[in-house]
Amino acid sequence: MRAPLFLISLALSSAACSDRADYAEKAGVSEAATADAEATAAPAARAHAVEQETERYQFAYSWPAAVAAEPELADYLGKRAEAMLAGLREEADEDWASAKGREWTPRQHSAAEEWKVVADLPRFLSLSGHLSAYSGGAHGMYGTESLVWDREKRQAVKGIELFNSPVALEQGLGKRLCDALDKARAKRRGAPVEEGSNDMFDTCPGLDEAEVLVGSSNGKTFDRIAVYFGPYVAGAYAEGDYELDFPVTASVLDAVKPEYARAFSVKH
Repeated sequence: MRAPLFLISLALSSAACSDRADYAEKAGVSEAATADAEATAAPAARAHAVEQETERYQFAYSWPAAVAAEPELADYLGKRAEAMLAGLREEADEDWASAKGREWTPRQHSAAEEWKVVADLPRFLSLSGHLSAYSGGAHGMYGTESLVWDREKRQAVKGIELFNSPVALEQGLGKRLCDALDKARAKRRGAPVEEGSNDMFDTCPGLDEAEVLVGSSNGKTFDRIAVYFGPYVAGAYAEGDYELDFPVTASVLDAVKPEYARAFSVKH
């Protein structure tokens, strides 16, 4: 039985906030602001999407017009897409080669990534990449990754790289991080997390296991962050992923690298 890419994408959409309105709310930027960010891209810039399907695999990769307006960023993501496709083909070919002469046919593999605008500031373009993949197992995998394009330095960095370290940001968030996660877990599980439990899905993961997305409610500075824990990080696969939204506070500002300090402000 095949695992159609559109089914995996659908799971990703619901579990990882790919719906524009829902994601915009979680990222701390209005849906209208997100649309405006894309609309103000260079006139010649158009959203990019590529899809490819064979008997062995399905592949899809896309980014919005705001990315297309940054040629170097588009080139960077284009190379990532090529690498993803090459890896997908290699894995699928290996699966088919191992099945040669046997009485079974491998399941169709798939890989996809869709980039969305989280915040478009004068110097920075903050993006979220929504990933999904399937390689023939019991279920596919999905997740979200952060990418921030620095127009001044013309380079891409992950959201967490704007901070001194994952530990520094953990300290800046303090108890709010674990408290928010346990509250989300309790709601999803229908029971509170057992205090003092050593179960791997009851402990609080460090930010070295998370993706940190930086958002904006004012279009000028980053004043919100979202912490994303993928499947198997903060709970069993059946629980899905967890995305926790926080305003930037003075303690969070203290964790920002000096070179990026002007890009952040306390959320009022």
